[in-house]
Amino acid sequence: MTRRIARALTTITASAALVLTGSLAAQAAPLQAPSAPTATHYSGDLSDGATWIADKPAHWNGVLVLYSHGFGPLAPVDAPDPTTKQALLDSGYALVGSSYSGPSLWALASAVDDQFASLSAAKKVIGQPEHVLALGTSMGGLISAQEAERGDGRIDGALTTCGLLGGGVNLNNYQLDGEHAIAQLLATDPDIKLVDYANFDEAQAATAALSDAVTAGQQTAEGRARIALAAALLQVPDWFRGDQPPTSFAEQEAQEAAWLPPMLQFVISGRPWIEASAGGNASWNVGVDYAQLIRQSAHYPQVRALYREAGLNLDADLAKLTRTADITPDTNALASLTATSTLTGRITVPELTMHTISDQLAPITYENLYRDQVVKTGNGHLLRQAFTQSIGHCNFTPAEIVGALNTVHQRVVSGHWPSTTAQALTRAADATGFGDSSFIHYKPAKFINARTYTVAGATLVR
Repeated sequence: MTRRIARALTTITASAALVLTGSLAAQAAPLQAPSAPTATHYSGDLSDGATWIADKPAHWNGVLVLYSHGFGPLAPVDAPDPTTKQALLDSGYALVGSSYSGPSLWALASAVDDQFASLSAAKKVIGQPEHVLALGTSMGGLISAQEAERGDGRIDGALTTCGLLGGGVNLNNYQLDGEHAIAQLLATDPDIKLVDYANFDEAQAATAALSDAVTAGQQTAEGRARIALAAALLQVPDWFRGDQPPTSFAEQEAQEAAWLPPMLQFVISGRPWIEASAGGNASWNVGVDYAQLIRQSAHYPQVRALYREAGLNLDADLAKLTRTADITPDTNALASLTATSTLTGRITVPELTMHTISDQLAPITYENLYRDQVVKTGNGHLLRQAFTQSIGHCNFTPAEIVGALNTVHQRVVSGHWPSTTAQALTRAADATGFGDSSFIHYKPAKFINARTYTVAGATLVR
């Protein structure tokens, strides 16, 4: 566990660009796995300008993996990282993935179509597979979950990892809530631009102002209490370092504060791309009752305790957040982002989701929200969820990815789920021979930031 944590933290602090691609997966040392069989590489272009690549191992197992990459450069990728790619090829899986056509890096408007077009193109050169499995990472996890809903017989199962399962609207909204709290309660000048960025310089200015407010706030008891409140609204994990998650409220806050500056850099720099994709700002906080919201958070006891120790009035701060919440969405942008970047829960194929328990970019609470969504559609029997005791967005080992994918394939072949307990998934990972794993039994807390926005009597998003 110590090796995995150190590796994840090195990646987190050294490579913002890597995080934004949704590839903060551990960049593992070379594996002591069987030597790689020869693989044949293919590439091509799609009619909308997207490109695709595919790789077929010499000893193909008949399964084609349709990989959806995360937020980042519009370049074709067919695996989460090079080490995991080699492990998948060594295991007999053929791989295919597209660049998406953009132009925004938040390419949800085209991604599913580009992925299925790439799949069709790859089949012409690789051959007809026995089964197709979708695999997605981060934003690509949202895409693989969409593929599980829209597959129409084109995929047989899905492994969704560190997915943005709340969708684009919820993503921007919960981030706005936390940023609003920092601006109003910690910043010297609360008039920080949080949405409708005209350019990336405006986003960078917001990042600097909010990060400086957190750094200054951490020096006082009052500031630390308010950081804990903002972190709870921003769904910040409370485990940044150490072999185990902290248990004291004070240490939880210290680790939340350590997450915040790099996390703000990542999420705020991503917002202009989402706004460009949607055609405007699709998030809002007008009408949000922050007192009601924070009471739903698993971190509410921590926030109350730190406010009490600091001698602050929590109710007064929450009333201020509610009173100053005046951001409204562009309704056309909201409709667009809802149509392209949300899930219905109506999955049509078996899907296994996998999440680290300390994910700073795709909150673990998404898994609770998604589970409820799928169950309400009557498709709960198709869904299984897995968790690893790891720090960082998409910080999975090759053994965890390959073992989980093997589990999905077993479900497709047999027609029923094998055991997906932490112990069973650990055995599946161990059987790959590709290193360690850290599956644990875990129950995510509630995702607290879902709300509705109604225009002319019509609810656009839930």
